[in-house]
Amino acid sequence: MNENKTNINWYPGHMAKTKRLINEQEKLIDVVYELVDARIPFSSKMQDKDNILLNKPRVIIFTKYDLCDKDETNKWIKYYEGLGHKVVTLDLSTNNIDFSKLINVTNDIMKSVQEKRNLKGLKDKEIRVLVLGIPNVGKSTFINRFVGKNVAQTGNRPGVTTNLVWLKTKSNILLLDSPGILWPKIESEEVALNLSAMSAIKEEILPIDKVAVHILNKYNNYYKNILSSFYNMDELDEDIVESYNIIGKKIGAYKNGEADFRRVSQFILNDIKSEKIKNITFDRKDD
Repeated sequence: MNENKTNINWYPGHMAKTKRLINEQEKLIDVVYELVDARIPFSSKMQDKDNILLNKPRVIIFTKYDLCDKDETNKWIKYYEGLGHKVVTLDLSTNNIDFSKLINVTNDIMKSVQEKRNLKGLKDKEIRVLVLGIPNVGKSTFINRFVGKNVAQTGNRPGVTTNLVWLKTKSNILLLDSPGILWPKIESEEVALNLSAMSAIKEEILPIDKVAVHILNKYNNYYKNILSSFYNMDELDEDIVESYNIIGKKIGAYKNGEADFRRVSQFILNDIKSEKIKNITFDRKDD
């Protein structure tokens, strides 16, 4: 992966509070569900040095699997499985999500614990699961679908959930919802830009034009069909201003011989945010 250093520090007070509250619940937690965005399976995955409850069994849930480039994302699934992680993929865009694999994996993790209880004449315990993930990874949508009713606020922006809440599900699982959390310092510019492209970082943190150009470069390198079908160009011009002019003319953001650069940049970001753009994965396993 590209490890260019960047100077971005991102650690709002509610995230520090979240870490503290999670640590206070540690003895109650049996399993961790870590949600990652299938379009950025590396950038959205918490790194070990910044991770939470590493001593707990963990299931990595690839959300937004319907939006990713499956050929590329599946390389990451194999990679994480090779490290010994349990991995489950989910399409959160449907109301009828099949959670049977996730429930089976969770029950399998807890099998020895439940067997010991049964030998003592005790019934199976409710499995307490912490749901963890970066902002805008689909965590609240996942919880609402799993619980079967709207109990968690949703929103296509970071910072919607603010408290820790235990929630009952229709299975033998209790979920602990938590606010989206990011690590204190993002050291890789590639990671920061990928997070921004998928709305995990608030738009004002990085220059919007820098994020938009990053997105266009990803399309130019890997998905020229998107440039053609969405932006009327076969490839990016060496002078990015000319490419902006083409898009500006297409969307009516062109005046006096020049594109409205902010409007064009916002348009590019909104195409991803609105999920018009599909079949993309920005993290490349072989990079």
